[in-house]
Order: sequence, then structure tokens, then C-alpha cells
Amino acid sequence: MPVVSHKGKTMPESPIRKLVPFAEKAAKDGKHIYHLNIGQPDIKTPIEAMEAVRNHTLDILAYSHSAGFESFRSKLALYYAKHDISVTSDDILITTGGSEALIFTMGSITDPGDEIIVPEPFYANYYSFSTQSTVKVVPVVSSIENGFALPSISEFEKLITSKTKAILICNPGNPTGYLYSKEEIKELSRLAIKYDLFLISDEVYREFVYDESEHYSILQEKELNEHAIVIDSLSKRYSMCGARIGCMVSKNKNVIETAMKFAQARLSPPTFAQIASEAALDAPESYYTETIAKYKLRRDTLVAGLKEIPGVKVSTPKGAFYCIAELPIKDADHFTEWLLGTFHLNMETIMLTPASGFYSSINKGKNQVRIAYVLNRRDLKKAIEILKIALEKYND
Repeated sequence: MPVVSHKGKTMPESPIRKLVPFAEKAAKDGKHIYHLNIGQPDIKTPIEAMEAVRNHTLDILAYSHSAGFESFRSKLALYYAKHDISVTSDDILITTGGSEALIFTMGSITDPGDEIIVPEPFYANYYSFSTQSTVKVVPVVSSIENGFALPSISEFEKLITSKTKAILICNPGNPTGYLYSKEEIKELSRLAIKYDLFLISDEVYREFVYDESEHYSILQEKELNEHAIVIDSLSKRYSMCGARIGCMVSKNKNVIETAMKFAQARLSPPTFAQIASEAALDAPESYYTETIAKYKLRRDTLVAGLKEIPGVKVSTPKGAFYCIAELPIKDADHFTEWLLGTFHLNMETIMLTPASGFYSSINKGKNQVRIAYVLNRRDLKKAIEILKIALEKYND
């Protein structure tokens, strides 16, 4: 009998989506589920994006340029300029989501067996993309004790070998919500230059920063021009997850030219999604400010509620819309399945994501969950109440 590939066998299952069968069964049983498991915003997509698609004048749904619409890339360059990032349309390659941008990046800068250092916990699909690219993820562990701050540079240096090609960070972080400071970015920049490495920054949550903090991009480090690659997406910024439009941005011409060959192989990014995404950039500034204000209130509601539950440990995220919570349990995988399969409070329950799937180190994060605060505050309060009672019953 033909067998599947070793790569296929080692491809990790999504920690975010693997509980879907349990959720579907719970829903069929009549339970109402509060979904705290996935970063799907409930904020409306900008009307500008929706109207652009509704009012299109296309007669033929044709291929676009493999790099994406030039008009879209130029408008993105203007967006970045507002954030003190100086790039041109030629430095931007439109991709099918930030995911494809990461796949193109790994394909462009690594060979089989090369290594990328990643602070963990990290976005679970980094491990999936590295598996596809036959690249080894080398974790450097951050801790909930200091809010998942950047590990010391000496810890990174211990891991650098002749196979190391890049350091990959998510800023602000998914799943931790940690926002790297300007000085932490500068420390990483100096390290990348010292060892002649690429520094890849996943900045898809750039807009979502709180407490008067500011996001500092690796593209603001001029000395890093040949080393810096930014992964970006419109999915979260404009609540357009289904559009699947992202981009990779770099001043390194060799990187963009190489990635372009991968882009040509998949022909072009989707036309309607680009039309919507380009129009979304015309959304008024109020769209950002109102959205960020909502998420800050939700964050404050969630963190305050979690801190009132005995045995729960949580740090306050400075960005994105996720947090990692440490629960008074031994196995979050079992607990999250139990929440959906066995437990309910008046036919209501919650769906969380086990955090172990965001670690590549064995047995890390076993008692942790990722929580996405993408629900309104009333629902968040109800979800916290359910979690408190569920923990009491689970630990009886």
C-alpha cells in the first residue's frame, strides 16, 4: 500500500482547530459555546472594503500581477510611511494571507536542515510552515513570570550554529500578547547583524497596542535593511480574515526577487480580495481608534476576571488580542475537551485553546491555555464565570 510522506506524518495538527469535532458535537447537543479559541474578530469589516467589491466594474476576473496590484502596493507603502517605515511598492509582495508570506520567506532564505530561532510560545503555524520547508525550529523559552518578555540575548547566542539562518518573532505576540520594546528590537537587530542572520518579524497585530505603548518595527532600524523581513496581513487589522491577503516586506532586493519566483509559481493573489483590501486602506482613522478602544476594554475585563479565579496566573498583554493563562490543572488538552464534551453550566460552555501546541519544547505549556478576547464584554464576563465554576468541578 502506498504510504504518505514523513513530512506529512510530522505535520502538526492545529491546536486551535483540533477541538472543532468536540465543539460540533456540543452544539448538536444543544450547548451554547463561547468561542475564546480563535482570533476571529467580531468587529465589522470597513464599509469601504465591502462597497469596493459590490461596486466593481470588472468584466473578466483575470489574473493580477504575481506581486499583487501595483496600486495596492503603493497604497500600502503610504500606510507604512505613516508608521515611520520607509518602503516603496517594489519592497512589497502581496501574498495569500500572512501564512503564504511566511512560507515564501522560509523558502527564500533557508535550505533543508537549516534552523530558525523562535521565542516560544509562538504562533502554532510557524511549526507547520517550518515542517513544509524542512526547516528546524529552535525554541528559546520565554516565561509567564515576566509576561513573556524577550529572553536574554545570551540565550539566543547559545543556540546559534552554522545552520542558523534567521530569528523569527511575532510583535505583538500571538499567543502571548507581548509587545517588544524599542530596546528589545534594537538588541535583536544588533544580534542579527553580528551573526549575519535574517530577522523576521510577524507584525500582523501592529495596530493593536494598548496603555499608550507604541509599536516599533524592525523596518525602522536602518542598519537592518539587508536583514529585515516583515510579515504582515490585513486579516486582523480590518477584520478581513476571509480575504486571505497579506504581504512580505523587505528592503533586501535579493529576498524579494527570490520570493517573487515562489509568487509566480502560484500565479497571483486573489483579485476580489485585493480590491477589498486596497479599499480598506481608505478606512478613516476612527476605525482604528474605536476598534483598539474596544479591545482594550475587553482585555481589561478578561484579565481582571481571570485574576479573581483561585489558582489562575495571567500577565497583562500589551498588544494583539490574546493572552496565555496558567490554570490550576495538569493537562489543558484534557480540560478543554472536557469543557466541550462533559461540562456545561445551564447548557453553556467555553472553548479554549491548549497552549502546549504553541510550544515546540516537550511538556511545555501543559497547564496553560490561550484565550482570544474577541467577544463583547458581556459574553467575556459570562465566559469567565463559566471557567471559574468549571475549574471548581474539574478539580473536585
